[in-house]
Amino acid sequence: MTMEQILFYLMAVIAIASALYVAATRNLVRSVFMFFVTLMAIAGLFVLCMADFVAITQVVIYVGGILVLIIFAFMLSGRETLSNLQHQSKFISISKLPALILAGLFFIVLLNIILKGNISGLMWTEKAVLTNNVISAKDTTIDNIGVNLMSNYLLPFEAISILLMMALVGAAHLSRKERSA
Repeated sequence: MTMEQILFYLMAVIAIASALYVAATRNLVRSVFMFFVTLMAIAGLFVLCMADFVAITQVVIYVGGILVLIIFAFMLSGRETLSNLQHQSKFISISKLPALILAGLFFIVLLNIILKGNISGLMWTEKAVLTNNVISAKDTTIDNIGVNLMSNYLLPFEAISILLMMALVGAAHLSRKERSA
């Protein structure tokens, strides 16, 4: 077994175990921090798949943005709301039976695809290898994206940044508690 395979399986186990912990725990603080571990493990899997831009995007957007929003929402919510969330019903109950059946069916379909799929014999991968249209570990894909973002797509990039800033200011304005007169 190569070092890449060991790292892949380690990242996969960390991602799956932490995601299961997030879904199963009742402690919201631990759930948020384990969600951070899940997102970082998924970013590590993207790095191992040589999708460096997707890994950086995963860290910047999800870990840096979404997780911070979740933490702020957690901090801004009242004590009564948090105690009601922590005293909800069990993980497996009759009211959650349709969701559990659907998750089990998806798991069976996923296992069927993994066990019966011939990944090494796919036509498009064989064609890519024959035409030498593969990405090696020495290639960088971020350089091309960065040059395009700062030259050809600068106006849409700046427009999106202004739109996101307006959404953040609007969210901050809506989350303020109004003072009674």
